[in-house]
Formats: sequence, C-alpha cells, structure tokens
Amino acid sequence: MSQIGWNIEGQWFNTFVYAKIAKDPSIITAMLICSAAATTFSTFFFGTVTDRTGKRRTLISTGYIIWGILTICFAFTEFAGKNFYLIACAGVVLGDMLISFFASMSTDAGVNTWITDIMTDKNRGQIGGIVAAVCVLGTILGNILGSTLVGENNNYMRLFFVTGLLLIFFGIASMFLLSKKDDVAPSIRGTFTQQFLNGFNFEKIFSVKELLLVNIAVTLYFTGFNSYFPHLGNYLIDHIGYTPDMIGLIEGIPMVLAMLIAVPIANLINKEWHLPVVSSAIISAIGGMLLIAPLTPEKVDTTTFFNIRIWGGILFLGIGYVIMLQTTKVWTKQLHPKGRRGQFEGIWAIFFALMPMLFGSIVSQTVIKNTSEPFFTSFNALPEYIPNGNIFIVGVIISSLSIIPFLYAEKHHKKRIKKKK
Repeated sequence: MSQIGWNIEGQWFNTFVYAKIAKDPSIITAMLICSAAATTFSTFFFGTVTDRTGKRRTLISTGYIIWGILTICFAFTEFAGKNFYLIACAGVVLGDMLISFFASMSTDAGVNTWITDIMTDKNRGQIGGIVAAVCVLGTILGNILGSTLVGENNNYMRLFFVTGLLLIFFGIASMFLLSKKDDVAPSIRGTFTQQFLNGFNFEKIFSVKELLLVNIAVTLYFTGFNSYFPHLGNYLIDHIGYTPDMIGLIEGIPMVLAMLIAVPIANLINKEWHLPVVSSAIISAIGGMLLIAPLTPEKVDTTTFFNIRIWGGILFLGIGYVIMLQTTKVWTKQLHPKGRRGQFEGIWAIFFALMPMLFGSIVSQTVIKNTSEPFFTSFNALPEYIPNGNIFIVGVIISSLSIIPFLYAEKHHKKRIKKKK
C-alpha cells in the first residue's frame, strides 16, 4: 500500500496541480524539493528513533494512519485553486511536504530498515527483486486506481479520499499483522541528539568508497529519472492529448511486463554481477526515453490506448527502473553497518531522493519553461507551460553519466568479493 501512496503523490499530485491550480512546473519543482527535504530529514530522525528503540512496528502503523489523514486533507486545496492562487500553491507544497515526512517515517525508517534487518547473502537478490517488484506494482495499481477514480471529469477529490482511507485501513491492520518478532535489539550510542547528529557525520560513508561511488551513481541516474518522470502524466495529458482516465492503463500495462524482469535479475545479483546489471538498466532507460521524446500529438491516435512507441518506451523505462532500484538497493544495503541501519536509510534518502529530486526538478523546470511556448488560457490568466520531449533528452544525458561512478565502484566491489572468499 505504501508504494500506491507514493505513486499517488509522485504522479497524481502533479497532474492535480496542472488540472486544478496552474500549468506551471515551478509549483511541481517546489513540491519536489520540499518533499525530498522532508523525506530525508524524516528518515534520519525516525531512523535514529528506530535504531535506539529497535521498534519498527510503531513507526510503520502510526506513519500509515497520519499519511492517510493528510492525503484526505490535501484534497481540499482544490477549493483554494480557483480563487486564492498563492494560498493554493502554498497549500499543495506544504501538504506534500507533510505527507512525505510521515510517509517516510513509515516506509524508509520503518519498512526499509526492517528489510535490511532480514537480508542475508542467500536472499539478497530475491529481497531486492521483491522490493523493486513492489515498487513497480505500486506504480501499476496507483496508475489504475488514479485513472479510474479521477476519470474524465478530473475528480481528484474522490481519488485522494479513497487513497487516504486505504492508508488508514492498512495502518490499523499493520498493528495486528506485525509482531514483536519484527523488532530488533536497541542500539543506543550516547544521547538522542548525539546519535541523531552522528547520522550526519559522513566520515563513515566517505571511508567506504564503494558505498560512496554507488550512491553517487544512484544520484546521477535518478536525477535523469526525475527530470522527466514527475511530468510524465502531464506530458501524456497536456502534450499528447490523452484523458486522465486513459493514462493509468497506458502506463500500467507496460509496467506489468517490466516487473517480470525482477525474477531473473535476482539470480544475477546473487552472483554479484552488479555492473552488467546496472549497465543494462541504463541502456534500457535510454532506449525508452529516446522512443518517447520525439512524439507529437499528430503522431498519436489518442482515441486508442495502444501506441507502440509509448508502450515500448514506458516498458523500457520500467525495466530500467526495476533493475536499477533492485540492484542498488541490495548493493548499498550490503554495506550498511549493523546498529546504524536506520540512519543509513537517511543517507540513501539523500542520494536517492533529495539530490535527484532537487536537481532533476530544477533541470526539468528550466527545460520546460525555455523550450515550450507559453499560452494564456487558464482561469487565473497566468502563462501555462506544457512538458515536451526535451525533458527526456536531458534525462538521457544525465542518466548515462551514472555509468562512470559505477565503473569505479565495481573495482572496489571486486576487491571486497575477493576478501570474502
């Protein structure tokens, strides 16, 4: 359910802004940056809490419930959009930030830390596959749920209410489904403040060059990813011409096929074939972006769901996402020190979320505003900017650079494997 919630926030919040507030990438940029900052701080803060207490269950259950309540509250920003533009903008940015804070509490500090606890050399590939598959499955279900509930009439109120209620339900259910077995022994090092601030001491991560290099590569790859993905829904709706109720299946069905790659990739990860796997992810993502980038409304029949270039592009993007997330999650988790796993999820958040969302959103906003023709048809008489294919071109350039730190990380990886043998 958490991945569905993240998908609703990552895609449908953005299409909501374009439909109900203004067609302005600056609002989405502000949402992404504040959301990433909240996610990172939350992961460090609650990572410290869960390391010191050893309790994963409380964070997961409480986070889900608050997440659901805030998602329902987010729906009401629609009423400010038509008459109070600045209030609406502040509302969606603040709302998204608060949602990210408590969502990260439940998933990053709670669920992800618990996953690290149970990972071993024998199951790492399978666990990585499950994590990646769940992320993609959440994207699929989130897209289908979103398109079904929003419909042709842009009923975002219905979507956010249903999503919020589902999150609350799963939060309550998790109280009974999780047990004391899911907790670990507390790891207390000094006062809470000392332990929390120690999470920002990057001496440990800089001393493990393999971990640092993989994280740098993750930042580059997902900066490219964040230069186009937050705008993909608006690209399909406002640039190509699809209706909101259609894009769920257009994105969801290729993602289902992409998810199947997680099973064979798990075996390669168990064999420590990290570099070939991430290289194939980069190639697949580049292929997907190049397929979608040249599209124009004239080249797409929007009365039908199927378009081979769009479906093929999203399939390759999905494969790249699954493989990259699956491999790097396992690769980095192997290097997280016991007793600091909660805090090291915060370090992952910096490289996976904070920096990619910061730089990726700035890049995409700059590209959209400088390469699209603004027009003035919105109710508030502000210029409207529609995402175009150039966001995929910059995505290709940035993501392809990630291969460089991966090559250097592989050298350290081989040395570590030799020592283990």
